[in-house]
Amino acid sequence: MCETYAKDGTPHPTNKRYSCDRIMERVMDEENPEFAIEQEYTLLDYDGHPFGWPKSGYPGQQGPYYCAVGATNVFGRQISEAHYKACLYAGLCVSGSNAEVMPAQWEYQVGPCPGTAMGDELWISRYILHRVAEDFGVIVTLDPKPMPGDWNGAGGHCNFSTSRMKAENGMKVMEEAIQRLEKRHKEHIILYDPSGGVDNSRRLTGLHETAHIDQFFWGVAHRGASIRIPRGVAQAGRGYLEDRRPSSNGDPYLVCEALVRTAVLDDWTDFDWTNMPSKP
Repeated sequence: MCETYAKDGTPHPTNKRYSCDRIMERVMDEENPEFAIEQEYTLLDYDGHPFGWPKSGYPGQQGPYYCAVGATNVFGRQISEAHYKACLYAGLCVSGSNAEVMPAQWEYQVGPCPGTAMGDELWISRYILHRVAEDFGVIVTLDPKPMPGDWNGAGGHCNFSTSRMKAENGMKVMEEAIQRLEKRHKEHIILYDPSGGVDNSRRLTGLHETAHIDQFFWGVAHRGASIRIPRGVAQAGRGYLEDRRPSSNGDPYLVCEALVRTAVLDDWTDFDWTNMPSKP
């Protein structure tokens, strides 16, 4: 894993790690931000049709596929498990995997990771995923809505915590952070997919366990919220929050930097929008 620089020594426009790392350095000692990202993806055959789906139609409606077992419900488990084992062998902090709501859609979790390491580990895990799928003759797409219609999209939910969120009265800290996140909703949507929100607009429709892209709300154990507080966290009064807005093809460096800028620093004054797909 390495950063890319232009010949004049400045960070390349595609190098989002540089800015993320500078922000993490500002808060690491006092806040110790930690992240865990749930990476969803979809397996495709060479023809672009989801792996295991009938070639002349569609499988049964969603319901029996999530965290499922059985050859009629699960497509591609060998790939998911081979990828998981390869990530463990590589020393990555993978912490789980599961079949997702749409058949041929999977998820794995990376983290908790401190600061910039979250982006490092997720990018390497994505490379390994594509490499493993290659051996099986299957294509991986990180598109957030590979199949239009009544099918779930793919996200990159980011779980986020700081030292103060995990301490006594941490719930109050999280509620204050959520208020700041609401004010900066537009900035986050722009940075949460590589097309400035265009990709994510196909996924964040208010249906299929998402909040609408133009709306922001939070809730406890609410799978359709922008920000979800796990029930156990609410009961404990401390812990972490889950930002459910990031797209499956989002850059984790931008996602993590945006969360720290808003939720911790409340400071976007020096963010460089020059090479972003759009501006707020």
